Amino acid sequence: MPFARSNGYKIFFEVSGSGSPVVLHPGMFEDGRHWAHLGYTEILAASHTVIAIDPLGLGASDGPREPAAYALERRVQYVTAVLDELGLGRAAFWGYSLGAMTGYAMAAHAPERLTRLVAGAFDPDGFWSKVPDVLAALGLPGDFDVYEIVKRGALSSPYQVAVIERGDPAAHRANYEMFSREPGLGGRLAASGVPALMYAGTADPWHDPMQDYARSQGVEFFPVPDADHGGALQRPDEVLPRVLSFLSAGDQRGA
Repeated sequence: MPFARSNGYKIFFEVSGSGSPVVLHPGMFEDGRHWAHLGYTEILAASHTVIAIDPLGLGASDGPREPAAYALERRVQYVTAVLDELGLGRAAFWGYSLGAMTGYAMAAHAPERLTRLVAGAFDPDGFWSKVPDVLAALGLPGDFDVYEIVKRGALSSPYQVAVIERGDPAAHRANYEMFSREPGLGGRLAASGVPALMYAGTADPWHDPMQDYARSQGVEFFPVPDADHGGALQRPDEVLPRVLSFLSAGDQRGA
C-alpha cells in the first residue's frame, strides 16, 4: 500500500491516471476513495494524475487521538509529504469541506506547492462563521455539541457509515475538535496568489459567505442549485465541467 510519512504518522494515498497532478482531499468522515465512489476520479484521471489522499484519522491513514496532530500546519505537512513521496514539487489541489479548509491552509502555509486550488463547501473565514445561524435554525442552544450534527449528516450516506465503522471514534473526535477550532484563513488565502475556484450548494449555510468572499477577492465561484452541504458533492455531472475547465486553464499557462 502506498504511504507517505509525516510527523511519525502514515498517510495513505492512491494514484491513477496521467497528466498534470491534482490532489483530491475529502471531507470529514470520508476517505480518498469516496471521490472514485462518486465518479470523480475516473473522469479526472483521463487528463490528470489523480492523487487521492486518506486524511489523517480516516481511511487507511493513521488515526492519532490527540487533537494537536490535526493542527493546520500538520495537515499541510501530510499533504506535502505525499507530494514529496511522489517527487512532485507542485500540484493542483481539490478539497471539499474539511478538504477545502486543508486547501486554504496549503495556500497560506505552502503556496509554492500549489498550482491551483479548488475549494468546495467551506468558508475561508472558518467553521464557526455560520454555525450559530445553523443552531438557531434547528432550534438548538448555542452550546450544543456540533459534532453530533456533523456526524448525523454523515450517517445519511452508506459509504460514510462504512468509513465511520472502520475507524476509531476517538480519532474522529480529535480530528473534529481541531478542525472546528481553526481560525479563518481568508486574509492569508487572498495574499497567497494561488488561483482559486470556489463552489457550494445554494442550500449550504456556507454558500453566501463563500460567494461574498469570492466576489470581494475576484475569485471565481459557482453555485450548485438547491444542494445542501453534502449534496453538492453528489453532483459530479454539474461540478466536474467547471473544475476541469479551471484546471485546464492552469495547464495551458503552465501554472
